[in-house]
Amino acid sequence: MLVEMAAPAIRTSALTKDYGAGRGVFGLELQVDQHQAIGLLGADGAGKTTTLQLLMGLIRPTRGSAYIFGLDCVREAVEVKRRVGYMPAETPDFGCTPGGDIVAYVAGLRGGVNGADVHDLAERLHLDLGLPHRDYADGDRQKLSILLAFMHHPDLLILDDPSRHLDADAGRELRSLIAECRDGGAAVFLATDVVTLAEELCDSVAILRRGRLVRDLDEPRPRALPPP
Repeated sequence: MLVEMAAPAIRTSALTKDYGAGRGVFGLELQVDQHQAIGLLGADGAGKTTTLQLLMGLIRPTRGSAYIFGLDCVREAVEVKRRVGYMPAETPDFGCTPGGDIVAYVAGLRGGVNGADVHDLAERLHLDLGLPHRDYADGDRQKLSILLAFMHHPDLLILDDPSRHLDADAGRELRSLIAECRDGGAAVFLATDVVTLAEELCDSVAILRRGRLVRDLDEPRPRALPPP
């Protein structure tokens, strides 16, 4: 009897987004298996955010393909978003909407979230969900993005520069949350320019330079990023 193999958490084939003038990402071949934690390292402008936006179906590739748990990231983007906890590099502007209402709206899109889990995350992050979003400092906006990414216990975390704007205490809490999800069986795909963060949390790393992979997942871990 043939045993069906589980689909990888992430698989890309020749994934390309060409903005012209050498900008974008080109020919990415990546695979993140279920229960793996992988870091995507690169300097600013290397193409990390573009890669993650392609995986989330927020932009369409010029060519190539990307799949999340076997789901096409373009044609099945809604279902992808239900299974992924995505944290963008820059938080959207929700204006005067209170943090709690933002959480309720996103939870509804995902089919519901346990209120006790939301309360626990808000307490751990010291985040006041009663404040309007416009009154949040940059660090609190980052904390809200963390809460939205983690609150539904996703099968895969896709995190874009998640420690930006966080103070030391919030940064430690973020590391704990990522480690708990990883140890609980979730896959993690972490884009960052902080080598120490990837070393602490990831099984392996890939490196982007000018939109192309310059180090694959089987090579020894780097001690520093290559120049942009």
